[in-house]
Amino acid sequence: MSPRNLVFLVVALIQVCAIPAVTDEADCKFSADYYLPFTALKALKDTWKNVPPTWVGADPCGSRWDGILCSSTRVTSITLASMGLERFTVWRYPVPVRTADSVCLHSSLDLSYNKDLSGPLPPAIGDLKKLTSLILVGCSFSGPIPDSIGSLPLITYLSLNSNGFTGSIPPSIGNLTNLYWLDLADNRLTGTIPVSTATTPGLDLLVNTKHFHLGLNQLSGTIPPKLFSSKMKLIHVLRTPQLISRSTEHPTSLVDRLFDSNKLTGSIPSTLGLVTTLEFLRLDSNSFRGTVPSSISSHARVSVMFLSNNDLHGPLPNLTGMNVLTYLDMSNNSFDDTEFPPWLSNLQSLTTLVMENTHLQGQIPADFFSLSNLQTVDLRNNQLNGTFDLGGEGVSVMLEGNPICRKTGVTKSYCTVSRPNSSYATPPKNCVPSSCLANQHSSPNCKCAFPYTGLLVFRAPSFSNLGNITYFSALEKSLMDSFKSHQLPVDSVHLSQPRKDPSQYLDLNLQVFPFGQDRFNRTAISRIGFVLSNQTFKPPAQFGPFFFAGDTYLHFTGGVIGSKKSSSRGVIIGAAAGGLALLLLLLGAGFYAYGQKKRADKATKQNSDFGGGGVPQLKGARCFSFEEIKKYTNNFSETNGIGSGGYGKVYRGVLPTGELVAIKRALQGSMQGGLEFKTEIELLSRVHHKNVVRLVGFCFERGEHMLIYEFVSNGSLMESLSARGLAYLHELANPPIIHRDIKSSNILLDERLNAKVADFGLSKLMGDSEKGHVTTQVKGTMGYLDPEYYMTQQLTGKSDVYSFGVVMLELLTGRRPIERGKYVVREVKMALERANNLYYLRELLDPIFGSDTTLRGLDKFVDVALKCVQDNGCDRPTMGEVVKEIENILKLAGLNPNADSASTSASYDDVIKGSAKHPYMHSDDAFD
Repeated sequence: MSPRNLVFLVVALIQVCAIPAVTDEADCKFSADYYLPFTALKALKDTWKNVPPTWVGADPCGSRWDGILCSSTRVTSITLASMGLERFTVWRYPVPVRTADSVCLHSSLDLSYNKDLSGPLPPAIGDLKKLTSLILVGCSFSGPIPDSIGSLPLITYLSLNSNGFTGSIPPSIGNLTNLYWLDLADNRLTGTIPVSTATTPGLDLLVNTKHFHLGLNQLSGTIPPKLFSSKMKLIHVLRTPQLISRSTEHPTSLVDRLFDSNKLTGSIPSTLGLVTTLEFLRLDSNSFRGTVPSSISSHARVSVMFLSNNDLHGPLPNLTGMNVLTYLDMSNNSFDDTEFPPWLSNLQSLTTLVMENTHLQGQIPADFFSLSNLQTVDLRNNQLNGTFDLGGEGVSVMLEGNPICRKTGVTKSYCTVSRPNSSYATPPKNCVPSSCLANQHSSPNCKCAFPYTGLLVFRAPSFSNLGNITYFSALEKSLMDSFKSHQLPVDSVHLSQPRKDPSQYLDLNLQVFPFGQDRFNRTAISRIGFVLSNQTFKPPAQFGPFFFAGDTYLHFTGGVIGSKKSSSRGVIIGAAAGGLALLLLLLGAGFYAYGQKKRADKATKQNSDFGGGGVPQLKGARCFSFEEIKKYTNNFSETNGIGSGGYGKVYRGVLPTGELVAIKRALQGSMQGGLEFKTEIELLSRVHHKNVVRLVGFCFERGEHMLIYEFVSNGSLMESLSARGLAYLHELANPPIIHRDIKSSNILLDERLNAKVADFGLSKLMGDSEKGHVTTQVKGTMGYLDPEYYMTQQLTGKSDVYSFGVVMLELLTGRRPIERGKYVVREVKMALERANNLYYLRELLDPIFGSDTTLRGLDKFVDVALKCVQDNGCDRPTMGEVVKEIENILKLAGLNPNADSASTSASYDDVIKGSAKHPYMHSDDAFD
């Protein structure tokens, strides 16, 4: 929807929400004032491309238009969440703005989850004087938030999160004294947090606001001490990006304050302790300095507190009085060296303690592990030593990077980081899942339908054990109870893939299934969206504050309508259209059945016989029988197992010649596995390069898909560069190959530390016509994926370059791409932003380098890596250019770029200088 069309919609609401409905044009001659507003809504109906079927007649209240709620004959709200609002012709009718008394007594405007709704928010929004709720979540608004937003005296709920708003927070928001919920998170807001002066309002005047959500922006400066006072009712204080703060005043009744992931600086104000109602506090991922004020321990109601990823120093704060604290994260700060605080053993509600890199030393008291609710203890990269009783059966303990891990007798699992994602998905309820048509899904009650989908995001969950299904069962029950209490036609809900994102938010996929039919109508979708967008739904307490990002629903019952010049003509056209639709339906059913059969036959044939082409003839690779593979792997013995992944298990085998091989055995019954199997054979059978894993053969019988590779002895980069292998695939192979899943675990090292690109299960051949892009399914690995992919759904050779840049930063820092909520790309960039040299990068370097190590070429290595991870693919180098840069760095460091451990291949440079027509036509490294 264009900005001008949004202005039109706002003006329509202004004109309509308090005016009695007009059902007969004859009435209009008595009151043009009443006629104009409904002319506005009628114009919207006549020009909107996807008008709901119920938008008929001239009276939105009498005809019960979808998304329009009325009280008697007055429109009280417009709720069009997830309606897929599209562009429509701008209506230029001169609608005069009415005075405040003409606006409805209580009204709301909810246009959430319409991703095509873009442009600036019009200043006319401030004319909705009686508006009580403004919800614009998950759209694509941009530009500054208009100052007129502070002219809505009755508003209690203002949610503008997950858009693209820029500029500063309008001080006029301080005029909204009735505000209960303020959510400006996940935008691009900059500047400081406004507080009142003698002449201007500020956020400190919002003493009745219980929820401040300002996280995931780019706010800067200090947190003004005046922001908090003993009058406040705040509950949540969540993440304010990188603020600098000081203190001195009195807060009120806040419930949550989320200031995480901004650019705030300075010290944490001691006045924060005056807000006695606070329950959630997130100040992490900023640049706070100084000591933690002792007043923070007065927050007796706080259950979740994040102070991590700042520059706090001095002694650890004593939090003895915080008896309901369940989740505490103070990691990655510069606190004084200290023994493990004894007061931690008194926090009886504690489930999660994260104190990575906080200068702890000594040993952990045994009574700490007697805390009955404890789930996770992360104490990595400290100076803990000595022996201690870990106790606490079922507690996940992480001690990697402590001296204790270098001693014998310590359980190795405590010294190895393992964070498996939860595989939870709502199980079927005593039934067998149905086999559904395309785009349909089987509900927990085993009924096929088109669900309403979206993402539930919990900003401060108080638990860390994602393997405990009781949490998610309780959430499902809570969702259903809420939908039933609002009499919504919901059959069941399905939750899946719980995971922590880089901000330590808990993300959950949600599917809501319709009751009594296979799809929702528009009214149901708008009401479900409203329940989730305006916080009517209250999740179990352990999940904390949340927001919902709904998807556009594309499967409504009924069709769409346009404007009609006469009802009789509409009936005639409708009857003719109905007859034609019936005929088309019968024809369509026949074609659909035939198409389904054809697709099923094709899929079966593809998976069983390589699409009808028979077993491929492969040069340099052979076909093994199942019995041979069984013998080579000692009947697939577990002792021969060396790994597993999404494709299946990997076994070590020994051929009769004595050659060691790695055998990948696909999971049974996987159609996707069959396609990946064919892809990898087609690619690797023709690829011959020193830096690409060699295919020895395959097995294709008894329903088995197995690939036999050369055995690469030294594991992967994840456990301990192969730029040339990638450059060969991109530029020398014919046609070129995009790998699509470059990561450290897919770059293997042989006994001479030659690097080899492996695992082509997701690869894509790219012909000349496709070199611009490759459109694909969601593939790859989080942390390595090209940022452009999330917007364009297209992968290119530059996507592999981005992934390779992430691998380079892994080598530099010794960290995983996403570790403890920190993204290595962002961390390195932020370190370099603090100064124009590498000084601040020292703290991120892999400890193996040592503090006194002189690293020749480090600046150039960092420069190449950062070029590879540019957000815009056009700004990234090619892999060939990366090869040359790395070779220059090796020479600068006094190393031989042509040595084995440099992962080189003489053919690359030789061929680069060859024929311009086809440089690899006569190369042994070219495709057959």
